[in-house]
Amino acid sequence: MNTSIYHYYASIGLIILIINIAVGRNQGAPTPTTLYSSHILCDAAIGNKTPRTPVWLFRQAGRHLPEYTSYKETTGLNFLGLLADPKHIAECTMQPVRRYEVDAAILFSDILVVPQALGVEVTMPGGVGIQVPQPITSPEMAEETIERAKDPKAVVSSELSYVMEGVKMIKESLSKEGKSHVPLIGFSAAPWTLFYYMLGGTSKKNQEVGMEWVRDRPELSRRLMDSLADMVIEYTSKQIESGADCIQIFEAMGMMITPPLFTSICLPVLSHIGSTLKSRHPSVPLIVFARGASHGNKALSELGYFDVITIDGTVSRKDARPDTQGRSIQGNFDPHYLVPGPHTSKEVVREEVRKMLEELGTQRYIANLGEGLGGKESTELVGEFVNAVHEISEDINNGKGE
Repeated sequence: MNTSIYHYYASIGLIILIINIAVGRNQGAPTPTTLYSSHILCDAAIGNKTPRTPVWLFRQAGRHLPEYTSYKETTGLNFLGLLADPKHIAECTMQPVRRYEVDAAILFSDILVVPQALGVEVTMPGGVGIQVPQPITSPEMAEETIERAKDPKAVVSSELSYVMEGVKMIKESLSKEGKSHVPLIGFSAAPWTLFYYMLGGTSKKNQEVGMEWVRDRPELSRRLMDSLADMVIEYTSKQIESGADCIQIFEAMGMMITPPLFTSICLPVLSHIGSTLKSRHPSVPLIVFARGASHGNKALSELGYFDVITIDGTVSRKDARPDTQGRSIQGNFDPHYLVPGPHTSKEVVREEVRKMLEELGTQRYIANLGEGLGGKESTELVGEFVNAVHEISEDINNGKGE
């Protein structure tokens, strides 16, 4: 490993980060100036007072819903097949909105559609999750990917237009089905997560490959991360132009990079994404979720571009507000309570919701999970979670308690 080159680029990343944090601190916490009268989630995101706490769930569309299983059987398509067609994207997005009184629809998609758009093969062989069977294994392959991403706007327009059609169809469905008050959250994986999969091929094996590249090929790794950041910007910007009301940037593999490298490698590109999106779409709330990297939440808050900082299940609730510097927060409920068993019930779910709201507050807060739904959850318990958030937060806001 060329440690001198590595430390040089790490230092450059830190310098960029310090500048961005200084700008973010000058901006301060978001000022609630926009009123999304029918979008309670967007109000909570930017700090407007809300009559109750909004709620949605990570992976609310998909395997835990019987209608999703039935739809897959009817269409004869697997997950990747459903993702490829706008009408299926819209239908799967709408299913949980029809079943539950959630305060947001989340685009039915996957974090690996961006690599797919760059010509990277993505497969789902069954039982092992989504995989990249031919990951980047050489500097030459990385250079080819960087070259393919040199015009990200053109790549998004030509290769991801089906996603944008899906976004438009979702907005039409929300309107037609009397759900116009429900905003649509668009999303993308963050650059490190894309980098991790494109080099390692899977979430379960080759877990050190991404870190090895960052350490051994720092300049090339940074250039590839920068290219991926530009792809994320164009992809999410196009989602907004197509109708998305809010955007979440998801660092799904934050636990797979060390805290020092998260600071020097991930934060600068996340800052670039946040600042560019805010410049283009200043009224659109931005959510960031650094899963497994809660140590970075304070720095993410200080960047000044993300309205909402997501806290996963590892975050101490007493530290959540101080660490997020006045930003709105999202997340933290343990999905284990939504999986049937002797440890849970409707009453237990309601009690855990009450504890969460008492500890995190009901304002500047979007109730969600600390981890996405895994597929074994009970729809009855999920429904109780959603209803309990609404009912208990409203009682707290009205001074009634429970």
